[in-house]
Amino acid sequence: MTVSQPHILLVDDDPGIRDLLGDFLVKEGFAVETASDASEMDSKLARFRPDLIVLDLMLPGENGVSICRRLSRDGAPPIIMLTAKNDEIDRIIGLEMGADDYVAKPFAPRELLARIRAVLRRTTAQMSADTNQRYAFDRFIIDVDARQLFAADGSRIALTSGEFDLLACFVRRSRRVLSRDQILDELRGRGAEPFDRTVDMLVSRLRRKLIAHGADQDLISTVRNAGYLLTTQAKVVS
Repeated sequence: MTVSQPHILLVDDDPGIRDLLGDFLVKEGFAVETASDASEMDSKLARFRPDLIVLDLMLPGENGVSICRRLSRDGAPPIIMLTAKNDEIDRIIGLEMGADDYVAKPFAPRELLARIRAVLRRTTAQMSADTNQRYAFDRFIIDVDARQLFAADGSRIALTSGEFDLLACFVRRSRRVLSRDQILDELRGRGAEPFDRTVDMLVSRLRRKLIAHGADQDLISTVRNAGYLLTTQAKVVS
């Protein structure tokens, strides 16, 4: 493995899928570790931090939704969920728990590859664009390079990858109304499938976390028929 190889952790209880996707992703230039359940995944995560986790929804023992919720509390890497179900409610639940994207089985390996590259590209681009930049807004400081958010007392606030990217988007464009389409373009790229509720759920989750740490109720405001805006001015700090 070279240093430049993105490291993927693939969690699926089907050994055929693990072998197929693992071999495919290795051929496409990724370093891949696999796990069959939550216990094996936790053992792998204790040894390294992957750049992205591909997580099956239906796992024995602790299922993918529970795993996603647990990892997201600790600031997990980006997560793409896999599921055999194509029902919207399953997609909503997965995204609500902190997943960054969602692929329904059956799928072509190249579809998953495209989603992985899109998520990694977005994360890398945002980190590169804001290297060494920290923003102060309301009672918070966001360190974009380190991908961390701090409350007024200095404590770190755990955000999922999607929540952090959304907040960074708002902070870079504070006091500007952003439509759902603009936010989706920022978070998932122009090839993303339109899904307005993804944005609404992320905004709702982010609002709750900010309010829980002292933010004003209207820090992220809904502008009817237009989108959302961060109502306070964000300033770059050293």
